[in-house]
Amino acid sequence: MRVAGIMSGTSLDGIDVAIIEIRGRRWQLLEHCTVPYPRKVRSALLSISNAVTHTATIARLHFLLGELYARALGDREVELVGCHGQTVFHEGTAVSFLGVKVSSTLQIGEAALIAERTGVPVISDFRPRDIAAGGKGAPLVPYVDYFLFRHPRRGRVALNIGGIANITAISPGAGPGEVIAFDTGPGNMAIDALVAEHTGGKQRFDRGGSIAARGAVDRKLLDRLLRAPFYKAKPPKTAGREQYGREFVTELLATGRGLPDLIATATAFTAAAVCEGIRRFVPFRVDDLIVSGGGAHNPVLMGYLAAFLPEAEVQTSTDFGIDIDAKEAIAFAILAYETWHRRPSNLPSATGARHPAILGKITM
Repeated sequence: MRVAGIMSGTSLDGIDVAIIEIRGRRWQLLEHCTVPYPRKVRSALLSISNAVTHTATIARLHFLLGELYARALGDREVELVGCHGQTVFHEGTAVSFLGVKVSSTLQIGEAALIAERTGVPVISDFRPRDIAAGGKGAPLVPYVDYFLFRHPRRGRVALNIGGIANITAISPGAGPGEVIAFDTGPGNMAIDALVAEHTGGKQRFDRGGSIAARGAVDRKLLDRLLRAPFYKAKPPKTAGREQYGREFVTELLATGRGLPDLIATATAFTAAAVCEGIRRFVPFRVDDLIVSGGGAHNPVLMGYLAAFLPEAEVQTSTDFGIDIDAKEAIAFAILAYETWHRRPSNLPSATGARHPAILGKITM
């Protein structure tokens, strides 16, 4: 079966499309592309992420993204589409609302438009069913990480550094119920926002880590950031723009440090939070740290990972035949395939759900 996976992450940098051929439990990547968001669309998405906004704006963006996802897929011939959508709000912990404890999440990008434009079924809205089953709705990619990277003798951690950083820890010979997975904290989100501030919006990210390399890490600030309660909280746990978006960056700017120093500190912080999470909550030796996502392109960030976790061999998913920019889109193609065949694809050990669940909604 030929399946398309469409993913747009918390970095808000664009739309990743992966086309894979699946035969049973074997799959092959046929094509991958990334379509950047138009600047106005990205700005609009930022304006509604973790913010009070007009429902009309959300509704219009919901339908606009459906069109953009369909255009990104184009006329490629597929039989099924899995689309994660764009997360604009995610609350992994239940809060009291109108006298009732509720957890909530919202991914936008209207699946009906994708189905209409492509003529094929679309699986979308993967997170809510896990939340309904008592989970946090994330992370969902560990189901795929387990099949991609499990090894009989080596302890492995798959690390994805998008807007948020998250890990999947797989002990040697682990069963699915033994997988540990959680968000470790910010990935590129804070770095990107600081770079945009530093360059007056001319750059969206720190290409090659060049700005971080010129700055100096503020050790006191780094230590203070790592003392936040989130890092001591046991998994499962999840994070998003709610914790590391606009307000977090405003607090960093309020320190008065120069922007190159703040970018250097945010880069070190991302790596330190990952390694702190591994040391606290991964109860086995990590032989391989396998990195994917946009952060894998940043040599300064990769260098910090190697320095903070010297016992592990730091590699990228490309070293295992999986494009670092395609992995998440591949994952949602595989998750869609599982849903289409009525098979659960969450890992309760990763999300905290009471039981395995069939994820997503099907639009014919």
